[in-house]
Amino acid sequence: MTKETRQFQTEIQKLLYLMINSLYSHKEIFLRELISNASDALDTLRFKAQTDQSLLEDNNDFKIRIDVDPEARTVSVSDNGIGMTRDEVVEHIGTIAKSGTSKLLEAMTSKDSKELAPELIGQFGVGFYSCFMVAERVVLTTRTADAKGATRWESAGDGSYTIEDCDRAERGTTVTLYLRKVEDGDQDFLKEWEIRSTVKKYSDFVTYPICMDIEREEVPTDKDGKPIEGAEPVKKVTEEILNSMKPVWNKRKSEVTEDEYKEFYRHLSHDWTDPLETIHINAEGKTEYNALMYIPSQAGMDLFMPEKKSGMQLYVKRIFIMDNCEELMPTYLRFIKGVVDSADLSLNVSREILQHDRLMAMIRKNLVKKVLGNLKEMLEKDREKYLKFWQAFGPVLKEGIHYDFENQDVLKELLLFSSTRDADLTTLKEYCSRMPEDQKEIYYITGSSREMLANSPHLEALKNKGYEVLLMTDPVDEWMLQGLTAYDEKPLKSVAKGDVSLLNEDEKKEAEEKLKVDEEQYASLLTFLKNTLKEKIKDAKLSSRLTDSAVCLVADEHDMSASMERLLRAAGQEVPETKRILEVNPQHELVKVMYELYKENPSDPRLFEYSDLLLDQALLTEGSPIADPTKFSKLVTKLMVKAAGK
Repeated sequence: MTKETRQFQTEIQKLLYLMINSLYSHKEIFLRELISNASDALDTLRFKAQTDQSLLEDNNDFKIRIDVDPEARTVSVSDNGIGMTRDEVVEHIGTIAKSGTSKLLEAMTSKDSKELAPELIGQFGVGFYSCFMVAERVVLTTRTADAKGATRWESAGDGSYTIEDCDRAERGTTVTLYLRKVEDGDQDFLKEWEIRSTVKKYSDFVTYPICMDIEREEVPTDKDGKPIEGAEPVKKVTEEILNSMKPVWNKRKSEVTEDEYKEFYRHLSHDWTDPLETIHINAEGKTEYNALMYIPSQAGMDLFMPEKKSGMQLYVKRIFIMDNCEELMPTYLRFIKGVVDSADLSLNVSREILQHDRLMAMIRKNLVKKVLGNLKEMLEKDREKYLKFWQAFGPVLKEGIHYDFENQDVLKELLLFSSTRDADLTTLKEYCSRMPEDQKEIYYITGSSREMLANSPHLEALKNKGYEVLLMTDPVDEWMLQGLTAYDEKPLKSVAKGDVSLLNEDEKKEAEEKLKVDEEQYASLLTFLKNTLKEKIKDAKLSSRLTDSAVCLVADEHDMSASMERLLRAAGQEVPETKRILEVNPQHELVKVMYELYKENPSDPRLFEYSDLLLDQALLTEGSPIADPTKFSKLVTKLMVKAAGK
């Protein structure tokens, strides 16, 4: 047939105009798309050759070649795959699918089009046209295995293309790009290192070798292989394979060595320490995919930074689709590094589509289940290893209690806490196994350090009773506790909030009678404290939780804790003032002294000083700042001098 000139679809003309004239920030994506097309062509040939060996034409050395000609300013991508007929060229390159095209064009014309993610270019079968982001002219030649003649297609991206018959010795397809001149800041795809880095980034694990002729200068050697002294270096061209072709995730676990797992982890994470745990999944059945995930042995410095992204990569048929794929892993597992490869997903898929894709939702669910199951097994069988994990990633895992209701029960089993029992961390299950029969609640207290919490006056009565208290010191604990309200049908109870009942029925009756007597005795003093400190406290009452200390501050059951207030203020947030209850110990010597002073003279100036000291003492023991440190220091000094008889 003679040479024909045809017009592109209207949609393609718009698309080409945008690609040629936009400031698209991922121009290297054209190479991924061409390699992907070449890989698909080889896959198709290999499949059809199973029933028709003649298609191979005695050539089953499948490969993809990249050729660069700096003088002609061309880059060519070739394959010896299935090839295309003339009609197929018109069908696949002259038209594009209608579905979704308008959305793609709308996205590309938006004000943020230069920030489009690489996966969008490949969407809806338009990946081939990404060539025009770097090329002023594109030529394609192709021949199918069962045809004598070939087809040549050419376009300058100006809304039309030409198509004609031509000669081609071997089956397959070659796409040649006549590159535009490189402007400042642009990538130069005539440079070897630019081609290498792009192949490494997007197509390192394509099944077939991606080859390129590399020119090197070498010093001639003698017959023993030693360099000849004084000889001038000569240029030598050798064909090198640019991709590793080692998608370890697609292998069976039994086929992968420990060294291979570690090597891939280093490639994936750029972390030169060995991973703590490797999780390899070959899922078959209704949902088929391969996944290789790693739990690092140490946390990255960006783990708690707002811009921290997912460590998961998505591949489709071994072709890299996107990095930082948040649709594969929840934020509380953002420390996981890994790869997921599914042949059931479309190669040209966007993040927007992934967010609503049922297959992705199923894969994500299975991945999370596998990771949490692996952590549970680690906790049960290798406590030392799990402690190493917890030290690095425990606070992040706690976020899941708030976010992931579906897996909350499993996450509860994985939590570790300090406690008043000893220095070892404990699980909730272990805590409950040690609870006395009369203990109905799981007690905890939050704060900034274990040492401070262990000595808190709020714990005194519980210690005397033999009750263990969890000491929660991670900043995330306050937030986590909004979702962690119970375990094994036992409610969690803060010892610094509301009333803490530690008595059985008989003890309650006895305590109530004694409290009634104490309240009658100390009623006037409590009223004095409440009135004196009315700007700072909600109420003053006798305490049932204090045995050694004179005083403590307690929040109402549903009020914000002092620890949460401190965290919010440290984060620069405005926190409404929450007054708390001042609890005093009627058995403490200081309270008794104040009571006697009050009986003698309710207007005694010392009572006002002691009231301020009591409040400051309560604030200091819980780790909160006091309003006037200078005044506090002077009052303490005054009392010390007086006690010394001076």
